[in-house]
Amino acid sequence: MLKCIQVTELSSQEMERPLSLREQLSLRAHLVMCSGCSNYRKQMKTLRQVLQVYAQGGAVDTDPASGETR
Repeated sequence: MLKCIQVTELSSQEMERPLSLREQLSLRAHLVMCSGCSNYRKQMKTLRQVLQVYAQGGAVDTDPASGETR
């Protein structure tokens, strides 16, 4: 079982490269049991989306209720 620190590292890496099947399975298993890491991963994905839109010169509209970028 992965530790939270390993999950945060994998969550960052998955945005830069495809994870191996073993990494994917280990990550998913941990995320099912750890709400803190699940929230971290969602926040990282949202932040990445916002920064990509910003870098392209677009306006960012984030729904504060869901945290999703439109």
